Amino acid sequence: MVGYTRIAFQRMAAGAAVATMGGSAAWTASSPTQSESDKNKTVLNYLSEIHTKISNVEATLGTNGGPETNIGTLKQAAAKELSGSSSKQGGIDVVLGSQWGDEGKGKLVDILSQEYDVCARVAGGSNAGHTIVVDGVKYKFHLLPSGILNRDATCIVGNGVVVHLPSFLSELKSLEASGVEHKGRVFLSDRAHIVFDFHQAVDGTNEKTLGRNKIGTTKKGIGPAYASKISRNGIRIGDLQNWSYFEQRFKALAEHHMTAYPGLEIDIEEQLAYYKSIRPQIQEMTTDTILFTNQKFREGKSILVEGANATMLDIDFGTYPFVTSSNPSIGSVLTGLGVSPRKVRGIYGTVKAYCTRVGEGPFPTELFDDIGQHLTTVGAEYGTTTGRTRRCGWLDIAQMKYSVLVNGFTSINLTKLDVLTGLKELKIGKAYVHEGRYLDSMPACLKTLSECHVEYEVLPGWTEDISTCKTFEELPLNAQRYVLRVQELLDVPIRWIGVGPNRLDQIDRGEGWDLA
Repeated sequence: MVGYTRIAFQRMAAGAAVATMGGSAAWTASSPTQSESDKNKTVLNYLSEIHTKISNVEATLGTNGGPETNIGTLKQAAAKELSGSSSKQGGIDVVLGSQWGDEGKGKLVDILSQEYDVCARVAGGSNAGHTIVVDGVKYKFHLLPSGILNRDATCIVGNGVVVHLPSFLSELKSLEASGVEHKGRVFLSDRAHIVFDFHQAVDGTNEKTLGRNKIGTTKKGIGPAYASKISRNGIRIGDLQNWSYFEQRFKALAEHHMTAYPGLEIDIEEQLAYYKSIRPQIQEMTTDTILFTNQKFREGKSILVEGANATMLDIDFGTYPFVTSSNPSIGSVLTGLGVSPRKVRGIYGTVKAYCTRVGEGPFPTELFDDIGQHLTTVGAEYGTTTGRTRRCGWLDIAQMKYSVLVNGFTSINLTKLDVLTGLKELKIGKAYVHEGRYLDSMPACLKTLSECHVEYEVLPGWTEDISTCKTFEELPLNAQRYVLRVQELLDVPIRWIGVGPNRLDQIDRGEGWDLA
């Protein structure tokens, strides 16, 4: 009975939340006729009614809240939610990139992390980049979770991350110079693999060899490090705990690379001396993060996962081979942190109000005109990690629907809406058409994708400055229409809207716009 009631409550609550999200036909399709009183109800009103109905059902069935049914516990939990208590209790929420990266995930993580006890990275390496501006100070993150700026949060670099230790330590020094105390708050997984300098050298060599067919990597050694991992000759951070074992494995790995890449030179003794010198510092931060994370969950701590890269760069789901070497989609949370899927709660997809990508590969809505230049200039579209100019284009709904399908977003974080200000007309790429046929999903074959025609929908733009808007209703009418149309097409509520470059230039429409 308990399980049924809990599931029913969750399904009805989710349905109620969707039913009240006005402004989009997609949300009201299940209730074609609504009274005026229904239209004025909030999500909490519906939840209160559901709670009352569940209580009546319990009374009718004669449940007494004893140890077998535990209905009393469920009622208390529901009451707590309705009373407005923080929902950031004992769960794992995830912020993911939903396009080709650089969507602005770090900004949302920075804001959200003030409410979380633990912040974690779970995939990728120093190829990721997040820039956050706080009180005029610019912070750039590549390996550390940007939640480190919350001085009460513990930060984890999970087992799915590949770590270039010199870069990691440099990042910590940069934080110290900015007055951010990190000692005792940063933990490295003993199962995370190490990126060595020769991995980076190999990365650059591989890109050069590919010539015109290059992938467009950041040359940070991420792919070669994952290749060592998959080849089962990689070295993990935990191996540093036993120096003779680390030394033996390092020599074998270095010699393997020098044999595989003629001309590659590795000063093995110099490298070993370096790692021996930093070993005490790394050991202080090394722990079993799988055990640590699950213990924090059992203690009722709130955990926020900061995704790196994005879905369309996923080694399995992205535009292969122009992808990264990890899984920056929802699956990486489980494999890169060591937690059960039952512990994941909110899944927040971050998407720009337009679209960008860095590096090579297909980009169906890419612009090569003055509008593309506007997006690049006004949006300051230059890579945090590489400094490369990002390619810009219109928002691609066909691609986003695929991302929603893969990740199951419970809410959308729409960033950089302000960059569209001043454009007379806005276009939204609605669908892919290939040889006269509408495609149902992203094609796996890049040749097919490159041959696709994009069908667009045109919406009117706006000229008003939106950077001071604090609520959705303060946005210009055409900006509201744009947001609501995107929400309707994706069939996922948009909770957060970015209206400017600064840390707090963001509208939060509230928890009612989150299906979690």
